[in-house]
Amino acid sequence: MRKSLGKRILVHCVLIVLGVAMVVPFLWMLSTSLKGYHEIFRYPPNWIPDRFQWSNYLKVWKLAPFGRFYLNSLFVGIVTTVGQVITGVLAAYAFARLEFKGRDRVFMLFLATLMVPTQVTLIPTYIVMSRIGWINSYQCLIVPFISTAFSVFLLRQFFLTIPPELEEAAIVDGCSKLRFIFTILMPLAKPAIASVALFGFLGSWNSYLWPLIVINSNDMRTLPIGLRYFVSQQGGGSEWHYLMAASLIVMLPVLLVFFFAQKQFIEGIARSGVKG
Repeated sequence: MRKSLGKRILVHCVLIVLGVAMVVPFLWMLSTSLKGYHEIFRYPPNWIPDRFQWSNYLKVWKLAPFGRFYLNSLFVGIVTTVGQVITGVLAAYAFARLEFKGRDRVFMLFLATLMVPTQVTLIPTYIVMSRIGWINSYQCLIVPFISTAFSVFLLRQFFLTIPPELEEAAIVDGCSKLRFIFTILMPLAKPAIASVALFGFLGSWNSYLWPLIVINSNDMRTLPIGLRYFVSQQGGGSEWHYLMAASLIVMLPVLLVFFFAQKQFIEGIARSGVKG
């Protein structure tokens, strides 16, 4: 009993230390974003500004077209996420329920693509996008990422936990396969779909290298590229309070999405049998 209690206390202490280590940099970023320039290099540093400079955020918004960057990132992120969910559900259903020759081998080959680094496919993908005239467009930011092997794998593992008798009963009642997928299977798979959507949105929102390569106009920049533009072109890199404010503007939607979807995310990972 004492050993079990001591082990739990130790685990909680370690988790508290790790939690504090993760939260402190974010709190310091928030504190710096609300300071005046003269307070940034004060020693010893103060966590609470003498006066909260909320105007820093307004200043940052005016220094760079963050409104346009936000719209681009939201559009690309939402469309990419919807695409990954739809393609993932259909492909996962095929691998989980349909019987066809070589299904398991095809699925293993499909999973093998997860081991291919994204950097390896950059040049071939760029050549394809260039030849069809999609450089510097929404298509080149969305289409290459509209389907992922991870989303198919996660959804397939979840679909395997749903009893096949449920589908057989629906088919007996005259339900087609597509109707079963969209009206019965998908509502049951909400936790897994939420996990796929969260991963897809975060991946699209944080994407940096691919947009940096294929986007060459200010109107098409997404937020990560816009933040880099702010640092290099607008002098944000030398004024830390503006840089921290801009970074928080970029991070805010991601934090909100994870905060509201964390329950479904954890449940989807747990029920799919995917463990870290």
